[in-house]
Amino acid sequence: MYSILDKIDSPKDLKPLDLKQLEQLCKELREYIVECCSHNPGHIGSSLGAVEIAVALHKVLDTPKDKIVWDVGHQAYAHKIITGRRLAFQHNREKGGISGFTKRSESEYDSFGAGHASTSISAALGLAVADELQGIDACHVAVIGDGAMSGGLAFEGLNNAGSRKSNLLVILNDNRISIDLPVGALHRHLMRITSGAGYNRLKNSIWNRLGAGKFREFLQALTRSTKKFLLHNSQTVSMFDSLGFRYFGPIDGNDLGQVIPMLERLKKIGGPKILHLVTVKGKGYKPAEDNPEVWHAPGMFDPETGEQSHSSAKADKYQTVFGQTLTELAAADSRIVGITPAMLRGSSLDIMKKAFPERVFDVGIAEGHAVTFSAGLAAAGMLPFCNIYSTFMQRAWDNVVHDVALQKLKVVLCLDRAGLVGEDGATHQGVFDMAAFRSIPNLAIASPLNEVQLRNLLYSAAQSDYPATIIRYPRGCGEGTPWRGAPFEKISLGKAVTLNEGSQLAILSIGPIGNLCTKAVRQVRQRLGKDILHIDMRFLKPIDTEALEKACAAASVIITVEDGTVMGGLHGAVSEYTSLHHPDIKVEAIGVPDRFIEQASVAEQYAECGMGWENILEKVQEFFGN
Repeated sequence: MYSILDKIDSPKDLKPLDLKQLEQLCKELREYIVECCSHNPGHIGSSLGAVEIAVALHKVLDTPKDKIVWDVGHQAYAHKIITGRRLAFQHNREKGGISGFTKRSESEYDSFGAGHASTSISAALGLAVADELQGIDACHVAVIGDGAMSGGLAFEGLNNAGSRKSNLLVILNDNRISIDLPVGALHRHLMRITSGAGYNRLKNSIWNRLGAGKFREFLQALTRSTKKFLLHNSQTVSMFDSLGFRYFGPIDGNDLGQVIPMLERLKKIGGPKILHLVTVKGKGYKPAEDNPEVWHAPGMFDPETGEQSHSSAKADKYQTVFGQTLTELAAADSRIVGITPAMLRGSSLDIMKKAFPERVFDVGIAEGHAVTFSAGLAAAGMLPFCNIYSTFMQRAWDNVVHDVALQKLKVVLCLDRAGLVGEDGATHQGVFDMAAFRSIPNLAIASPLNEVQLRNLLYSAAQSDYPATIIRYPRGCGEGTPWRGAPFEKISLGKAVTLNEGSQLAILSIGPIGNLCTKAVRQVRQRLGKDILHIDMRFLKPIDTEALEKACAAASVIITVEDGTVMGGLHGAVSEYTSLHHPDIKVEAIGVPDRFIEQASVAEQYAECGMGWENILEKVQEFFGN
């Protein structure tokens, strides 16, 4: 089917190919990625744009001895296919298949695993220093996107790497967009660099005449002088030089005729270097090129037309409830501002952005900064709602402790994509937040049962009696509970609600998984004629001790149910309470076990963890001996 790709089983198969064959390979790689992702969704746009980068690196380098670290992994589909996973890619992100991100246990060519942004430079530097200490002569490359370069960790890595002489090449894959449109000063700097057409023509002419021969040092000095002379943005261009890196580029990152010779030259130059490649996100597939934001991860689509498959779900997404509700609240309270680290559309903060553009801030891929920036806003009298995906919130734990909770600053932290997330797998599971933040003083933690509860929690968290508050909710559609236009109702801080009265056995749930408990409770009534106590805790902290006492009085066994880790979460909180006050009460757990949950559908992950309504029913039936 593919004249060249079908013969590529490892990077060594690229070595004998000429430029024309390599360009054909890139074309076939794009067709294959589109074909596979059309029915098995993945992160398509970034990988389409990075095809030439992957091909050129494996053509020039001696991998896996030479090590490539891909930032995030969104860019790495061509890399995966080239490195012996061509057939396995048909099961990318499926249960039992390969990960959608780089993963060390999956291939020796995956030098470092990545699912979060901005880690590549630090990791590649560590690999380079380790090889130096062991006397291994190898090249080390970090491929980082322009959006990920805005993350603080990337700058920390640059700062450290620039002070050393390690053989490290940083490839800045500048497609001018990460997930949403890029923001910030660095993006403006890169735009000014790439607009210096006169400088680029002169620089490339010098390279072509002198190459990487004995005039190399002269060339470097001349290049720096040329930048300062020809461009108005001399301070910008020299930023990387001042950090100790030799800067090369920008060049067309989708042109193998430019990229391969440049990599050959840079391979012979020691020390830290940056190669600035300008690429097109979605390259080679017109629908993705025309709408790169949507085609970052488009879901299923028709590969011929690009028409996307639309869900037939009737319920609104939790993200829509958040965005529209916050916009309503902001209309009534001028203190309310919205903050997100590069997830404006994904979080639905774009809804508020349209209504109040001056009060919504996309700070780029910088979760720690987002939290501390929010704390600064709060310290000056604003009421910030900071929306961060649960898995990325792990990167801002210290900021929550030191900058928000310790100073008792009122920040509402909205953790999107909480719980098991499906095909993104272990790197993106939002299951650690409740356990991670429960021990922090001056912080409330809540999770809504449905859309109306989310709406009312957002309203309640803005009230004066609430401290800094975490509100966590999952990705995707809610329960279909009518919420649009519903009047706001204040939810008392730390108060649970009883969903079903009963005895002998009690279920304490938190979050939307409580709806599965409701279904199981209903089945118990129908099949066994038993009514069991079911309480929606709503708050992990402060926990409702009256509700705990009610459960202990009614039942000899309590089952905690949560879409998070049982260690340290609701199960931990209830077990701690009963061990002190009711040691005769047995507490059993349903939730995420003490291991990383790999990629699969959400339903498959629930079944794996024993969290489906059938699993809940089975545990209840075991209690009653049925």
